[in-house]
Amino acid sequence: MSTPSFDPATREALEAAAFRRLLEHLRERTDVQNIDLMNLAGFCRNCLSRWYREAAEARGIALSDAEAREIIYGMPYEEWRAKYQKEASPEQKAAFEKARAGTGH
Repeated sequence: MSTPSFDPATREALEAAAFRRLLEHLRERTDVQNIDLMNLAGFCRNCLSRWYREAAEARGIALSDAEAREIIYGMPYEEWRAKYQKEASPEQKAAFEKARAGTGH
């Protein structure tokens, strides 16, 4: 099966729409902790915020970590942590350390 060919503007619009949907999904799924995302997929909301900030910087746009996190989380990061973040279990922490050792994170 071949990949459809889109003009660059269409491809960018589709990617942006998919990214917005991903953010919406992550904002709805506050039960999914960042450590769970890291353990299963190797990235989390904080990674997304860093990638967002790096993309802004690559285009000459100054964006702080706090601003990028607020864009990704849909609220200030500290507010999200207070409302939704739970203490990681020993099992989650062990899985994180095992995965991190293999990837250099």
